[in-house]
Amino acid sequence: MPRATGRWSLVRRIAQVAVTTAFLGLVGWSVASRWDEVPAVLDELSVSGLLLAGLAAVAGALCGCLAWRAILADFGAELPLGGAARIFFVGQLAKYLPGKVWPILVQARLGRAYGVPGRASAAAALLAMLVTLGTGLLLTAVALPVLGDRAVADYWWVLLAVPPALLVLWPPLVNRILAALLRLARREPMPRPLSLRGIRGAVGWSLATWLGYGTHLWLLLADVGAGGPDLLLRSIGAFAGSWSVGFLLAVAPAGVGPREVALPLLLGPTVAGPTALVATVLSRLLLTLVDLLLPAVAISVQWSGRRLSGRLPGRVDGFRDAPAVTTERADGRTARYAAARALAGVRQLRRTATSPGRRTRRRAPGSR
Repeated sequence: MPRATGRWSLVRRIAQVAVTTAFLGLVGWSVASRWDEVPAVLDELSVSGLLLAGLAAVAGALCGCLAWRAILADFGAELPLGGAARIFFVGQLAKYLPGKVWPILVQARLGRAYGVPGRASAAAALLAMLVTLGTGLLLTAVALPVLGDRAVADYWWVLLAVPPALLVLWPPLVNRILAALLRLARREPMPRPLSLRGIRGAVGWSLATWLGYGTHLWLLLADVGAGGPDLLLRSIGAFAGSWSVGFLLAVAPAGVGPREVALPLLLGPTVAGPTALVATVLSRLLLTLVDLLLPAVAISVQWSGRRLSGRLPGRVDGFRDAPAVTTERADGRTARYAAARALAGVRQLRRTATSPGRRTRRRAPGSR
C-alpha cells in the first residue's frame, strides 16, 4: 500500500507539472504569436497605473483576510487584526505549493499561538475558500452575458458549480457536515456553530475582495488602452471567472496556467487580444508581488510593535476550550508563555482538587 500511494503521488505530481507547463506554454505561444502588437500596448503603461492597480490588489487581499477572520470569529475567536493578517498572509504563501491543503495546514499551525484549535482553523480556512469560490461563481454568472457569446460557449460549465457553491452559504447544512466529519475523525465538536451572521460577514468581505481584484484588472486594462462603460463589470466578472476556473481545475499551485488561459478568453470578445494578454501577465506579476509583500509587512509590523513594547503579544480573545492564556512564543523568549501556561495548569489542578466528587488520593501499593 505505501508503494502504491507513493507511485500515485509521483504520477499526480508529474501530471500537475505537465498540465501546468502546457497551460503556460499556451500563454507564451499566444504572446509570441502577437509579439508585433505587444510593444505598442506596453508603451501605453504608466507607473501611476501600475501603482493604483497594485493598491487595488492589496485592498482585495485585505478583504479576503477579513472574510476568513469573520468566519473564525463566528466560531468563537476574536483575533486581533495584526495576528489575523500574519496567520492569513503567511499561510497564503503555501498556495504556491502543489495541492489545496497546504494553506489550511499552515494557518492551523500558526493559529495555535493564539489558542485557536486546529479543527476551527482548518474549518475556517476551508469555508473561506468555498465562500470565495461561491461568490466568484455568482459574479461570473452575472457577468457572462456582458462578456460575450464566446465566453458563454467556452465556460458555461462553470455555472454548474453555482448550486453546490450556494450550499456553503447555508449554516445549518455546514454545521451538520462539520459535526459529521469531526465525529468520523474522533475529534471534539466545534466550540460554536456557524451562524447566518458570520456567513453574511464573510460573503460581504468576499464580494469586496472581488471588487478589489476586479478594480485592479480594470485599472490595468484602462492603462493599456481598453475602454467602455461596462469595463469595470467585465473586469470583475472575468477575473472572478478565471480565478474560479483555476480553483476548480486544481492542476497547478495558485491557479497558475488555467487562470492565464481563461482570463484572455473571457475578455477576448470585448477587449483586444494583445491588450488582454498584456493585462493578464501584468496581473499575475502584481498579484504574486502582493502575495510576497503582505506577509513581509505583517511580520515586520508585528516585530516593530514587539520591539517598541519590549514584550510578547498579549492575551487575545479565543475559544471556550482554548487555553486560558494564549501568549505567543517568538524569538525563543518563552518565559512568559511558560509561566502563563504553568499558572493556568495550577489553577486547573486547584479547581479539580476542590470540586466535590473529583478528589483523588494516592493508594498504598497493594491496597484495593
